[in-house]
Amino acid sequence: MEAADRHALFSYLENRFGIPETLFDEYLLFKRKKSWWLLRHSSFVEQASQFKISIAGLRAFRKINRFVKPSTRMIQIFGHNATRATLDLNRREFEGLVTGEPFLVDLEIENGYVIISYEGHPLGLGLLINGSVRPQIPRKELRFFK
Repeated sequence: MEAADRHALFSYLENRFGIPETLFDEYLLFKRKKSWWLLRHSSFVEQASQFKISIAGLRAFRKINRFVKPSTRMIQIFGHNATRATLDLNRREFEGLVTGEPFLVDLEIENGYVIISYEGHPLGLGLLINGSVRPQIPRKELRFFK
């Protein structure tokens, strides 16, 4: 992957969420169709490149129309490093999240994605538009909380 594309993706995480771009220095980034995959760099990667591999690593980003969205799993793993655009839900808000209902918040940030956490644990993303957050977390990720 080209350095400029890599920088664009990880600088988005840093600018929007405060997740340092340098956190990903030890990772390789591969593009496949409309997704980018993250893989920790290892001496075994070169050996594995001899094989026909269909998927390797963690899907980190996905292109949706003209936007790039970090994956739920990416946020669950690296979201604890975020210093901004985060929303730690209280019990009532969390119960609403499980039902998939948008909820109102008073955040002083631009419209866009926010990291949704519960009790300090990143669950995934929500889309903030004019004070309303629409959960973007797949239902299967929330099934344990119902």
